[in-house]
Amino acid sequence: MANVVKSSGKFLKDVSTEMKRVSWPKRKELVRYTGVVIATVAFIAVFFAIADYGISTLIRFILN
Repeated sequence: MANVVKSSGKFLKDVSTEMKRVSWPKRKELVRYTGVVIATVAFIAVFFAIADYGISTLIRFILN
């Protein structure tokens, strides 16, 4: 049990050391990346909504 606590403590210390080395994006970059992600998600949502509507219409046409 003591070995688990010791190894957990070492792991958390290593994580803390690595987090200090991380190169975090500047605010301007972060805003730009967030905008790109939101635009991409919106585009894909609209694309699949149109595709879903088209396929649904086609299936209704075939079944009637």
